[in-house]
Amino acid sequence: MKKFLIYLIASLVIIAIAAMVGLRNPSIQDKVMISVLEGLIPSSNLPEEDSLSAVICGSRSPIPSPGRAQTCVMVRAGENIYIVDIGDGSSSNLRNWGIPFNKIKSVLLTHLHSDHISDLADLHQASWIMQRRTAKLDVYGPQGVGLVTKGFEAAYEPDYFFRNTHHGDQIAPLDVAGLNPHTVDLNQPKIIDEDGLIVTAFEVVHDPVKPALGYRFDYKGRSLVISGDTSYSENLIENSRDADVLIHEAQANHMINLLRDFNLQMGANLNAKLMEDITTYHTTLVEAAEIANLANVKHLIFYHLTPAPRNRITEIIFLRGVDEVREEWTLSRDGTMVVLPVGSGDINILELE
Repeated sequence: MKKFLIYLIASLVIIAIAAMVGLRNPSIQDKVMISVLEGLIPSSNLPEEDSLSAVICGSRSPIPSPGRAQTCVMVRAGENIYIVDIGDGSSSNLRNWGIPFNKIKSVLLTHLHSDHISDLADLHQASWIMQRRTAKLDVYGPQGVGLVTKGFEAAYEPDYFFRNTHHGDQIAPLDVAGLNPHTVDLNQPKIIDEDGLIVTAFEVVHDPVKPALGYRFDYKGRSLVISGDTSYSENLIENSRDADVLIHEAQANHMINLLRDFNLQMGANLNAKLMEDITTYHTTLVEAAEIANLANVKHLIFYHLTPAPRNRITEIIFLRGVDEVREEWTLSRDGTMVVLPVGSGDINILELE
């Protein structure tokens, strides 16, 4: 047995030395590099069947939480993709999941808080460079959306020019660089009607942010609603009526109050005031569950989690009271996906990695 172990250890040492020597050889290094690159090619794992689906590409609020991006939902109807809000870190998630950026038809902003718009420039670049886009990227949103897009374009105008000068029109065509804003008119709430998809905008309550919007997606008999940021809203209930899925923001005020009190004890009065302020214009998990019940929604997905749970213990605390109100619900993380196949009543909850 001793001899066997000696031979085994000696063999492993020889193999390790050979590997180290081999890796000094440029041709072997190149082969290893090719192998690494092949492993980096992402697979999107998006549904193959005709369906209406949504992926949570950002599940948290501005309060930091490791492994979570700020607010973003990717909606896919057939082959077309729509991005609802695009907060910090969410564009990287879309890249890492291998989402086909050339399939993105437009961006829909629920409102103009920074955690809903900050990755717009990155999303624009990803859908522009080498994507053969035929027009500027359409961006829908409330009053002020044109000011936001104009600001991004002004900031990135040199970038557009430098990339076009370096790479040329085949890779970075200047004529389609930039953003095309559409201010939502709530008197004409149907903002998209194409390829079997109807997108309807409606107002929610996020005072002093006015207007703040939610969106309903109807595709070939399947439907989902995205709340955006809102406090309890009767209009949201009406526009979510009988939907397959409601993706609703969720704030645990019982945890926010603890954060407020802790900050007061630490003498961080401004932080405490911030915690107090945000309790007035968001929806608790129990309220969101009640909204889903009143709207006769089949499945509820919590997103824009405030504060987003960091472990199982804080998750239990975060979800306090939900099970007493509703059965069919999902607490999202980045990559949570719901698939609604056409011609079926199925609601499939999956995870993108």
